[in-house]
Amino acid sequence: MSRRVVVTGIGCVTPIGNNVSEFTQSLKEGKSGAGKITRFDSSRFEVQIACEVPRFSLNNFLTPQEGREFKRTDLSTQFALLAAKEAMQDAGLSPGNYDSLRAAVMLGTGIGGITFYEEQTERRIAKGPNQVKPDTVPRFMPNALSANLSHMFGFHRRSSTGNTACSSATDEAGSLYRAIKHGYYELGLTGGAEAAITPTALAGFSNMGALTKSYNDNPQKASRPFDLNRDGFVIGEGAGILVLEEYEHARKRNANIYAEVVGYGDTCDAGHITQPCETGEFAAKAIELALKESGLSPEQVDYINAHGTSTPYNDKAETLAIKRAFGSRAYKVAISSTKSMHGHALGAAGGLEAVATLLGMQHSFVPPTINYETPDPECDLDYTPNIARGRPVNVALSETFGFGGHNGVLVFRKI
Repeated sequence: MSRRVVVTGIGCVTPIGNNVSEFTQSLKEGKSGAGKITRFDSSRFEVQIACEVPRFSLNNFLTPQEGREFKRTDLSTQFALLAAKEAMQDAGLSPGNYDSLRAAVMLGTGIGGITFYEEQTERRIAKGPNQVKPDTVPRFMPNALSANLSHMFGFHRRSSTGNTACSSATDEAGSLYRAIKHGYYELGLTGGAEAAITPTALAGFSNMGALTKSYNDNPQKASRPFDLNRDGFVIGEGAGILVLEEYEHARKRNANIYAEVVGYGDTCDAGHITQPCETGEFAAKAIELALKESGLSPEQVDYINAHGTSTPYNDKAETLAIKRAFGSRAYKVAISSTKSMHGHALGAAGGLEAVATLLGMQHSFVPPTINYETPDPECDLDYTPNIARGRPVNVALSETFGFGGHNGVLVFRKI
């Protein structure tokens, strides 16, 4: 039996706001979260900028007991915990008012606990192997994200962390949506978390040519999706978490509903390990599959939150994909890349952008693509340049396309 699935809670930790209220305001204002890296000395690096989450203390967000249990976790897990706690509170859920054997956690991450892994690698080199902390593996293993969330909220069904690079959060949300739709669970936590602003990750992305190297002295201008002068993404971090719930279960407890999840599509380019398919063929197919499941047509879509990384290859290929899937409607639908503001959070990207999409639906606005200054003839759609646009958003797509050719698309419809 197919059931309806709705979003009843959202939470986030981002470079432009450590909660949903702050994130909403920053999206409306077109605020950039880019700046000089503060986590480590980047003076020897070609790239010296990132979108960092402002420093925070767990003690400001967790109870003393929670703090004792979860302070010994990687930064990515801490982001996930805080965003999930906000989402659960937003949904009005707490242990005891849901069936823990009908509740699941499905999160995405691109790299997992690399922050702590690098710290302990440096410690081993400097002080010897006996000085590596005994909890190193539980801190950096990717499934620590979902395991710790299951622990915090007492969810006793599936607890998994998936990795499809930049599509990770979207694909896990799609998987949970399908699982609830077909009756396996009543509710669950999904989205993604990432904390990969580390020396090795920065050097790796920089040396492969993925990051912008032109704006070290003007970081807030660095992320410029679809602009002619884009030359790479700005690495970001954070977490975006959704509570998905079966519609009748949510209705019976009079829960607030942000939107209904009505479709999900996934494909793989099965080509180059980092570059997208140049024609956008398979990304377009993911869009088409998502719309087919939703029962909606391109003419009914009001907004697309694009993957929009600010790299030459991605933005051109994504534009072609939208044109393939939408036909002439591609020139009329509002599109934006919120990565222009919060940077590219890798495996958490789909989580942050799903939250941004839902906030646009709730508050009737389309977030802008900031730093859009010089049109690119090959990227000629309506990217909502620089200023948020007030308008109703009843149907929206959230698109993510990752290294390895992974393509994931979610469709949300306002109830």
